[in-house]
Amino acid sequence: MADQEALLEEINQYKREKESVRKILGQIGGAGDARKEKITGIAFASLVILLFSFDFMRHALHLNIDFIPEMFSVEIAVLLVSIKILWMVHRQQKVEHFQFWILNTIEYQMNSTAVKIRRIEKTLEEFTNQNPPEK
Repeated sequence: MADQEALLEEINQYKREKESVRKILGQIGGAGDARKEKITGIAFASLVILLFSFDFMRHALHLNIDFIPEMFSVEIAVLLVSIKILWMVHRQQKVEHFQFWILNTIEYQMNSTAVKIRRIEKTLEEFTNQNPPEK
């Protein structure tokens, strides 16, 4: 009966840990952020293409676009690309930090399990030495 209770407690602990990992994933940008990132990426790409097309039309088609100074749209487009790159680096750092946290947690659990196994082996060895098997 105690074995069943111990197993049930382990299962409950596993479920609690799984829920905490889900919450952390949501905080660093899990599946909920995928749609927002896609929209942001499309908006950045659209703005950059639009701004580059203004200067392309001005120079290739010899159009006079008065509301945007010459080369200003290219400079803004480069600024937007730079901001997007910085944002992507920041997101990647968050992912790498999370991966480090997961690996650190796994290592801690492995070390904890190794200590428990050594303790069990020692106890088993002592028990075997005190009660030698009968033939």
